[in-house]
Amino acid sequence: MILISVITVNFHQPNVSIELLKSINLHPAKANIEIILVDNGSKENNEAYFKDYCPELIYIRSEQNLGFAGGNNLGIRKAKGDYLFLINNDTEITNGLLDQLAQTLAENPHIGIISPKINYFDDKSMIQYAGFTPMNYYTCRNSCVGQFETDNKQYDDLVQPTGYIHGAAMMIRKEALDKAGPMAENFFLYYEETDWCDKIRKAGYQVWVNTNALIYHKESISVGKNSALKEFFMNRNRILFIRRNAKIHQRMFFYFYFMLFVAPRNIIKYLMTGTPHFIPVLFRAIWWNVTNKTNSAYLGFTLK
Repeated sequence: MILISVITVNFHQPNVSIELLKSINLHPAKANIEIILVDNGSKENNEAYFKDYCPELIYIRSEQNLGFAGGNNLGIRKAKGDYLFLINNDTEITNGLLDQLAQTLAENPHIGIISPKINYFDDKSMIQYAGFTPMNYYTCRNSCVGQFETDNKQYDDLVQPTGYIHGAAMMIRKEALDKAGPMAENFFLYYEETDWCDKIRKAGYQVWVNTNALIYHKESISVGKNSALKEFFMNRNRILFIRRNAKIHQRMFFYFYFMLFVAPRNIIKYLMTGTPHFIPVLFRAIWWNVTNKTNSAYLGFTLK
């Protein structure tokens, strides 16, 4: 029987992570599973606390905040599964989710990574993700299929290629991971899974979605829905993604597009929404890309 490694990263949200562990226990998989929790940036050892709710848990503590990619990569290095399911701690699974995704991978060896359909936790009838459209490398824009739509089952039974998986819930084949390598840790937060999909495709695998598997996402609990941290990394990593993955003519077009359209638009938005303190954050995000290489480990933002 196959083994699925379920990996989640906790960042100062033990109660949120406990709710995820409870949902995994509430909806057991038919496959063998191991559960790995990375306690990211933890000031103390919380192993006993988490194991009260999940005795078989594999607990990994990192005193340093390694970010989304770094935290997950720490769990990946410990995982023994044939398939690795990386799941945000601010999610709750539904019945059959793990088995459906694993079965799709087992039946389709060309699939490297796959995501389920994701609905919002606060309004379970509202879709967050049913796939992504392909990336426009000239503008670094694409669309999330179904987002904010009422779930009337209009996207049910979609088991097919998609532009990108969703970082909140993604199952990767171990063979694809070995060939493509782990997520790039210099993204730290946002765009790392998008970059990973491009690496997985270059390794010869496809990226799919299975909307018959469903998960609920509480979203933006870690950084907040409107924060300087999120604003910095969304802008910084949008540029970084293009630097790492676009062709030279696409990169040149994007740089002009970002400076002449995106940056002025964002500044106007900050002024109109009462967040003018985001303006220097935007310029720090741009400057980081001017002064750092695409594989630089330096974050360029004070993390608290």
